[in-house]
Amino acid sequence: MTYRISASSQAGDKAIVQAKKSTIDFGIIAADADALPSPADLFLSSFAACILKNVERFSSLLKFTYARASIEVEAVRLENPPRMDSLEYTLVIYSEDDRLNVDLLKKNIEKYGTIYNTVKLSCKVSGNISVKGGI
Repeated sequence: MTYRISASSQAGDKAIVQAKKSTIDFGIIAADADALPSPADLFLSSFAACILKNVERFSSLLKFTYARASIEVEAVRLENPPRMDSLEYTLVIYSEDDRLNVDLLKKNIEKYGTIYNTVKLSCKVSGNISVKGGI
């Protein structure tokens, strides 16, 4: 399985990533720091997307239903050399299904998540999953 994206930038302006039929603007200059995602934000977004995709995937395999899921990811960056040292996530699944086995879901996310497994090779990853009823 292979993946391909393309990206480009304009000197003194923003940059874009093109993936399939989507375009994502991101910041490369200080003036955009509060308006556009940085490369680090895109990195964390990819990690979050991986987990959310696996919630959907495993809802079918583990036979549970959910209304929605949300995730927050926080990372600690080191300066020398510049790199992410740790990531911590909080995943909330909104479900009233008694078949939702949080421990098994977490185990599967950690075992089968492509981005999750890539990230955990380079920094510490920890997280919590909680379930809330309703929508």
